[in-house]
Amino acid sequence: QLQLVESGGGLVQPGGSLRLSCAASGFTLDGYAIGWFRQAPGKEPEGVLCTSRSGGFTFYGDSVKGRFTIFRDSAKNTVYLQMNSLKPEDTAVYYCARMSQLPNCRLVATEYDIWGQGTQVAVSS
Repeated sequence: QLQLVESGGGLVQPGGSLRLSCAASGFTLDGYAIGWFRQAPGKEPEGVLCTSRSGGFTFYGDSVKGRFTIFRDSAKNTVYLQMNSLKPEDTAVYYCARMSQLPNCRLVATEYDIWGQGTQVAVSS
């Protein structure tokens, strides 16, 4: 029963902040690179950012550089996506995912093997 469960989504005003949680069950998050992806209605999935197995490397999608960050709470076996300076274009369902093999990460969806169910983020005034 390996699973990831996202939470923390909701409605936020442009310029606001939101923190998403990704809680793991059945495995230890620290052993894997973790990525966040998002998908807006009618659009292809988009890689948001990912963090390496060690936590020492983060790869950011161009659209979120300087605004989003990822960090781990090992004690809670949870990864967080901190989203700041939110824009309407950030509206999407956000998914966390576990990278299947590599210690580092890149935003290629097929390289992730466990996905959460997603949490909705809406950025609107």
